[in-house]
Amino acid sequence: MARTSTYLNFMGNTEAAFNFYRSVFGTEFLAPIDRMGSAPAMPGQPPLSEHEKNLVLHVALPITGGHVLMGTDMMESMGHTLKMGNNVNLNLEPDTLAETERLFNALAQGGEVGMPLQQMFWGDTYGTLTDKFGIHWMFNCTEKS
Repeated sequence: MARTSTYLNFMGNTEAAFNFYRSVFGTEFLAPIDRMGSAPAMPGQPPLSEHEKNLVLHVALPITGGHVLMGTDMMESMGHTLKMGNNVNLNLEPDTLAETERLFNALAQGGEVGMPLQQMFWGDTYGTLTDKFGIHWMFNCTEKS
């Protein structure tokens, strides 16, 4: 079955981020979290430290409307560099205004609201925020109050 998902990269806090998202959406991981230590060694790469072996290789979490978030930890020892910014936006379109407000308020905890939820010129309720992990979220709800 075809699906759309969004993959998020973090520098060592993927598990914390995904546990937070799991609590917000009330869903469960599609499979146990895969750890870096379960991956075969890459040719020419130094062995992973004990800390790196416990980092997240892959995690997948269904959120709303069949959308799945996936994530991994990047590792400096592998030459990875994370650039936080506006390169990822997740657009949520809940069915009800109540669910839109619940998700918006939960994801805003510890983060920063860019635009509070408000009625927009196109007739929908819209708002934006950046959560405490630096992920950008957009909300659009067609239900009228």
